[in-house]
Order: sequence, then C-alpha cells, then structure tokens
Amino acid sequence: MQQEDDLRGLAKVMEFMRAISIIFVVINIYWFCYFALREWGINISVVDKILLNFDRTAGLFGNILYTKLFAIIFLALSCLGTKGVKEEKITWPKIYVFLTIGFILFFMNWWILDLPLPASATIGFYILTMAAGYLFLLVGGLWMSRLLKNNMFDDVFNLENESFMQETRLLQSEYSVNLPTKFWYKKKEWRGWINVVNPFRASIVLGTPGSGKSYAVVNQYIKQQIEKGFSMYLYDFKFPDLSTIAYNHLLNNQLGYKKIPTFYVINFDDPSRSHRCNPINPSFMEDISDAYESSYTIMLNLNKTWVQKQGDFFVESPIILFASIIWYLRIYKDGKYCTFPHAIEFLNKRYEDIFPILTSYPELENYLSPFMDAWLGGAADQLMGQIASAKIPLSRMISPQLYWVMSGDEFTLDINNPDDPKVLVVGNNPDRQNIYGAALGLYNSRIVKLINKKGVRHEAA
Repeated sequence: MQQEDDLRGLAKVMEFMRAISIIFVVINIYWFCYFALREWGINISVVDKILLNFDRTAGLFGNILYTKLFAIIFLALSCLGTKGVKEEKITWPKIYVFLTIGFILFFMNWWILDLPLPASATIGFYILTMAAGYLFLLVGGLWMSRLLKNNMFDDVFNLENESFMQETRLLQSEYSVNLPTKFWYKKKEWRGWINVVNPFRASIVLGTPGSGKSYAVVNQYIKQQIEKGFSMYLYDFKFPDLSTIAYNHLLNNQLGYKKIPTFYVINFDDPSRSHRCNPINPSFMEDISDAYESSYTIMLNLNKTWVQKQGDFFVESPIILFASIIWYLRIYKDGKYCTFPHAIEFLNKRYEDIFPILTSYPELENYLSPFMDAWLGGAADQLMGQIASAKIPLSRMISPQLYWVMSGDEFTLDINNPDDPKVLVVGNNPDRQNIYGAALGLYNSRIVKLINKKGVRHEAA
C-alpha cells in the first residue's frame, strides 16, 4: 500500500510539472502575440499587470527564448517520473528524430512573428509550430526517460524481488515424475526440477487452451511412467495426440516391465482403429449393487442436471429400471448377453413384455415394485413417465459404432493385472463429447473399481 501511495504521489508531481510547462508555453504565446490578440479583442488586464511585474523584476520577457527554456525545463522534469514499459520498441534514432524536429519547431519559429502577414495568420502559424514542437519534444522526452531507465537500472521491472531460489536437485525414485524447469534468480538463469516424488497422491494441471499443459507436463508424465514400468489408462480428449506419444514410447521403452503390457485403444469415431470391450462384463459384476453403480454412472453422465436432483422420483426410477435390466442380463444364461447395447435394446421393448420377464426373478421383484404397483394400479401415465425417463437419454447412445465397440470382449478392464498388464487409451471427440463422455464415464468407473484391489500391480497411472 505504501508503495502504491508513493507512486500516486509521484504521478501527481509529474502532472503538476507538466502543467507548469504548458503554462509557460501559453504565456509565451500571450506575450509575443499580444499585438494580434488585441486585434481579436483579447485583453485581460489582470494578466497584463502580472506579466508586466514579472518582466520588470525578472526580465522574463527580455528574450523570446526565456519562457521557452522554462517550459522545456519543467517538461523534462515531468518526464523523469515516467514508468518503464517492458519490451517497448524504443530506439535512439527515433528519439533523435523526434527531439530534433521538436527543437526546430519549438525554438526556431521566432521569425514567423516578423512575417508581413495578417495578424490572424501570423499567430495561427506560430501557435501551430509551438504546439507541434512541444508534442514532438514530449514524446521524445518520454521515450528517452524510458530508455535511460532500462539502461541505468538493472531491475526496472522488479524481477529480482519477485524471484526466489527453487529446487535445483533431481530427486528420483522408482515412482517419481521429474519435470525440468528454468528460472531467474540473482541475475542468473538457473536450471531446476519439479520433483513429483509421490504421483499416487494425484496431480492436477491447470491452464488455458494452448498454454502448453500437454507439452510441459502431460507428455512428461506419460513418457516417464512408461519408462518406469507403469500400466496406464490414458484419456485422449483429442485422439490421437496423446495416443501416438504413448504407443511410440512404449515400443521404445520396454525394459522397465517385467511383463510387457498390451496396448489397447477404445475409439468410437473409427471402430477400425479400436478394440472392443464390454464395460459391464459379467465376470466383474458380483451383485446387483454393481449393476446399480453402472446404471447410476451412465444416467448421471447423460443428464448432468440429475446430480442436483438425486433422490427425486423421476431420477431414481430410470436408474433403478436400467440397473434391473443390467442385472437380469447378468444372471440370464450366465451373462451371455450382458452387454451395454443389449441392455439398451431390451429397455426399448414394450413394457408389457419386459416387466413379466424381470419380475420372474425374486432378486429383481423388490427393485421393480414401484413400476409393478403403477402398472397393476392402472397408473399408465406414471409408468410411461418412469420408463420414458430412462429411454429418452439412453436413446442418444444408439449408434452402430458405439454398439460394436461396447459389445465385444477383446480385453478386460483390470489394466494393472500383474499377469496381463495393459496400456489403455480411450479417445474422445470434442464435437461429440456429451455422448462419448457418458460411455467413457462407464469405462472409467469400472476401471477405478477394478484397479483398487489387493494383489494387483500398484503402478497404475
């Protein structure tokens, strides 16, 4: 606060100096163009008396240059308080040109007053040259002040006070990620390190688009963790930018692995470049709560506003209905048809056909009691509303590409399985992120649950 107050005070002093400088210019014009101003009817007796007293005591107007010199002196003083501007393109040749033009126009225009011209033309020409010369001198003075400050002071922008000593040691471990840095301290550029010695505590990278997050941080995480034998789950928002880096680095750095991981890709845009994986694989669903979790994840990803409405009737109803369908497919013929596309297609059948099938299983009967009560009680409108709440959002995911990718079993999602480690890349498309994001959210929730188990490799990134 004190520094800001000092700067404000200095700025006011400089403005005052410049005002005095302008007053001297005006006085010069008033005195030496007095004959013309009298013709125009401008005659301020008080000013005349003041200026005559000044001239009598100090001889201020004995020469036309005196007032001009005082004006330039105060102008130069006002320029001393100019702040430095970083990276402004100011050169000495430009300064010389402006100062020369300003000097000629401001000081060498006395002869105009002797020209045999009408008074209005004489005073107009004189004022024009004075004003133009003053502006040229002002600009040249400001530039000179800024350039001199940049040359005279080593730290005009306070870089030294804003810098500090950072970590210069490289602290490596079997899990660490080490990011190289450069920083300025004590008039010297240093090379340092950001040592993430425990990446399992999680990291977050924030920055605007194009600020270099991937180049400086994300790419380093991918490369260094592959070098240290991590299995990996990689979300590639702009497929295949990160995928290409991960694949090539895995090919060139396989020595860190006891068992070389398999590289898999999930890409809904181009199924020919994608592997197939069933996110609700029956082998990883142990009870109906797993089915509910999958239904909950997909529904809330498709309907972001439902997050604030959890517990509402028309939010919980579609989640429970879809969970019942997933669990039915899990127990029917030992999960032969337990895939996400089968669940969507089953949901879109007539409710008169699906409810008798679902309620024939005792473990689903209590789950579906609200639907059965509405059906048997004749509340068809309520029942249709409950079912529509599930059908409408899921219908957005009806796609041949998505069905094909999510119905296969080319690999499982236990990516850090010590017997079958994997590097899994899931690709998204920014233009279709609302749809693809919901499907990928299902993969994500299943992976998080599977990798956090005992007896599996903890090197999962």
